[in-house]
Amino acid sequence: MNELKRILYVEDQPDIRAVSKVALEKVGGFELQICSGGEEAVATAVAFEPELFLLDVMMPGMDGLETLKALRQLPGLDEVPVIFMTAKVQTNEVAEYKLLGAIEVIYKPFDPMAISDQIRAAWQQYIVAVK
Repeated sequence: MNELKRILYVEDQPDIRAVSKVALEKVGGFELQICSGGEEAVATAVAFEPELFLLDVMMPGMDGLETLKALRQLPGLDEVPVIFMTAKVQTNEVAEYKLLGAIEVIYKPFDPMAISDQIRAAWQQYIVAVK
């Protein structure tokens, strides 16, 4: 499980989803399960078997933090690493994301050409840390 392939990506904004899809699938080569909200993520996560959660923080209904808590309750997904994507990047907010187990926080707006590399770098650090 050294190379990351399968990402469960949750983002409520259609334009950001579209840009991210191209950036992560075409440029990054990842296999994505794209969800428009937390409820959809919870409904599809187990069948998809993600290696990483990529979650928007600010979403209507279940926000990213609530979505992570719900995903962690599902069988086999309690230890899947998470990266949050957010414009809420105050020091205390980032610290909260890290306390919830985030291996990285990607700030919005993000660079579509660099996001796959950011995710891979965080993944590699995570792999080294858990070995």
